[in-house]
Order: sequence, then C-alpha cells, then structure tokens
Amino acid sequence: MTVRVRRVYDPPEPDDGTRVLVDRLWPRGVSKEAARVDEWPKGLTPSTGLRRRYHAGEATYEEFARRYEAELAEPEARELLDRLRELAGRGPVTLLTSSKSPERSHTAVLVRLLEADRR
Repeated sequence: MTVRVRRVYDPPEPDDGTRVLVDRLWPRGVSKEAARVDEWPKGLTPSTGLRRRYHAGEATYEEFARRYEAELAEPEARELLDRLRELAGRGPVTLLTSSKSPERSHTAVLVRLLEADRR
C-alpha cells in the first residue's frame, strides 16, 4: 500500500496513482484539468467548525487530530475512509491538499490511519 501526500498546486507525476483531493473546498487558482483529481470525497474532510477552530489557533494539533478521528468514525466518513483503503490496496494513492503544512493537517491523520491498516 503506497499512500503519499502532495500539495494540489504541484504538477501531477506519473507515479501518483489515484489522485484524491482531501480538502472540503476547491483550491484557489487551480483548474480541474491541471489538478487531475480522480476523486473528491468531501465527506472525508474535517468539519467546517473543527477546521476553523484549528486554523484560528483555538485547538492544538493533538486536539484537532483526536476530534478529526472521532469525525472519521461517523458512518459517512467511515464509508469514505474504507473506499480510500480499497483504492490504496489496489495501487498508489496520492492525497492532495492545499495545506501549506500537510504534516500538521488532516492529511497526516489520514495517512496514519491508512498506515495502521498495514500493520
């Protein structure tokens, strides 16, 4: 299972595999053609309230990650996460985000959960 994270602003690469946008909002200044997104599961992204609270500095990353994991346990998100697991089981998956710090964003939580499945 190969899952990696890239910024959606970076040009697609041949080894990206399935490209999945994991942001709720479409990134500014990027056309759909340039992004080459294969899937966009909006229900897999953090809730607006959680996202705003974290970006406003009202929650630590650890609190954000814990609450986001709780959101991912909800039925719709769990189903979409299972779909992501299925895709990753078939071949490379690239999670796309507009976040300037993907390692401190929801994408890191997604990768951690998907990597835990491998163990």
